[in-house]
Parts: sequence; C-alpha cells; structure tokens
Amino acid sequence: MIDIKYVTVGPVMTNCFLLTDEATGDMAVVDPGDKSDALIDEINNSTGELKFIIITHGHYDHIGYARQLSEKFNVNIVCGKYTDKFLKDNTLNHSAFHPDLPEIKPFNGDILLNDNDTFKLGETEIKYIHTPGHTKDSGCYIFDDNIICGDTLFRDSYGRTDLPTGNDDEMIDSIRRLKNLDRDYNVFPGHGFMTTLDRERKYNPLMSRV
Repeated sequence: MIDIKYVTVGPVMTNCFLLTDEATGDMAVVDPGDKSDALIDEINNSTGELKFIIITHGHYDHIGYARQLSEKFNVNIVCGKYTDKFLKDNTLNHSAFHPDLPEIKPFNGDILLNDNDTFKLGETEIKYIHTPGHTKDSGCYIFDDNIICGDTLFRDSYGRTDLPTGNDDEMIDSIRRLKNLDRDYNVFPGHGFMTTLDRERKYNPLMSRV
C-alpha cells in the first residue's frame, strides 16, 4: 500500500505528489513542476529513502524541478517513452513560450516505460498506462485503489488538446480507456481537486458520453 501526500507548486498550481510505500518507507515524487521546500523537508525528515521521480507528461509545469530533485537525491527519473523527447525540447514542453519562467535545461528520463509496463515502489506494484490526448506522451499511474492521471482527467473535465501534440481523437480514446477500467478508483489529477472514477463516469461531460 502507498500513502499519498501532495503539495501544489508553481504559477499554475500543479499537484505534486509524494508517494510512500507503507511497508518499506520507500518514496517517489510525481510531477515536481517547481521547487517545494515543504516537500524536500518531508523527504529529508522521513526514515525512508527517495527512490524515483515519476513524470506523467512533459509539460513545464510538471517537470520544472524534476532534474534538480533527481540530482539532489541521486535518483532515477521514470516516465513514458514518449516523454523523454519533451524533456529535451522546450517547444514540446512549452517552456519556450514562457520566458518569465526559469529555463528548463534538457535532461533525460532514466527508466522509460511502455504502455502497461509495471515497476515497484517498495513492495507496491505501479502500472503505467499511456493515455495520449492532452499531449502525445501523457500517461497515468495505477496502484492500490488510486490513479495519478496528470492532465488527462480532471474533476468534471479533462485536459486541453490545443497545445503541441494534443489530439481530440486520442483524448476520447484515453478517456474511454479510463472509463472502462474494471472498478472504482481514487483519481489524483495534475491540477484541481481529487475525485473518483465512478463520479467522473457519472458527471464528467466527456466520460459520460464515450
């Protein structure tokens, strides 16, 4: 089982998650879009060890502090295989269009995942599913009764598709894939409030009709 805590970071209030495997204390940070002293203090004060930086997709507000955090704690960056291109291209990650923000220097993913790949945080298995639409590289991470879904699915909404590599048809397919998962899940989006998959099946304007 994994315990989930989160902080909101950066100018667009990105949800950054700290995952802790309850059996081992091993930790991972998901989508460190900006520096959070509170998050770093939490890691430093823990009896466990940070093992991974996990990325849902390669937009600047989800990767802005990933390289620095990886170097600070000497841990691997885990992401979908398509995300690796976004980490190296400031047009794809959209930081090129925000000159007021700190420059994102190109960096690499260390563990590149294909659709349906799994890995372990401590004793808990985490499954990656590729859910393009918001971006070509968007993906979700499923473990226990939880989905961390980046900007694919929001409470009562879903990710915009008008940025580079966004695609309406792929978004519809991805939302349908989430809808067709075999049970209810707690849903942790990249922005805004937490929700559940059953709630979105009922009220989300796209999910309810696909």
